[in-house]
Amino acid sequence: MDAEQRLREKLRKIEALFAGAATPGEKAAAGAAADRIRRQFAETSKREKAQEFKFSIPDPWSRQLFTALCRRYGLKPFRYSRMHRQTVMVLAPASIIKGVLWPEFEALSDALSAHLLEITNRIIREEVYATTEEAEEIAEPGLLR
Repeated sequence: MDAEQRLREKLRKIEALFAGAATPGEKAAAGAAADRIRRQFAETSKREKAQEFKFSIPDPWSRQLFTALCRRYGLKPFRYSRMHRQTVMVLAPASIIKGVLWPEFEALSDALSAHLLEITNRIIREEVYATTEEAEEIAEPGLLR
């Protein structure tokens, strides 16, 4: 299995976890997991008043992931005129945002970031220079005395 397939499988498992999948068969069904989360959102929306949540997500890839996740579950991400592009607003019950959407987004974002870092480091090592470590930290010139 290649790195991309492993990432896809990890993302499916993360979604299944947040959907409350109980059996291995349920965990394997990513589409069913999304359906369960959508049903959970709908049921919670009947019991709990929706609130407006404001998220600041500066990284465009993370913001794209967040808005896609919102849309997947039937939420409509938006921003008001004159808001910064990094701002994403969502109208939803607090328990859904705090208990499902944001934690799932963080887990998915972490998995994608780790994968992108791995790919970036490999390409830099293979095509640019063999070392991808950070710049060396040295004392400031005025502090050497």
